[in-house]
Amino acid sequence: MKNSEVKQKAKSLGIDYSKMKKTELIRTIQEREGNRPCFGTSNGTCPYTDCCFMEDCLKIRSVVYSA
Repeated sequence: MKNSEVKQKAKSLGIDYSKMKKTELIRTIQEREGNRPCFGTSNGTCPYTDCCFMEDCLKIRSVVYSA
């Protein structure tokens, strides 16, 4: 998900994202939506298939684990 899309989602939820890094912002969005704030913490798999951040999350983890 592009940064602009993440920021738009945050704005729609009333989150002040001005001083947040992307990972922190996404976790805040997840929490605000009533989900587990787990972005970037998977081991390459994720049971939350309805999460709109899943694709980005798994990409981050696969890069970290393949290094």
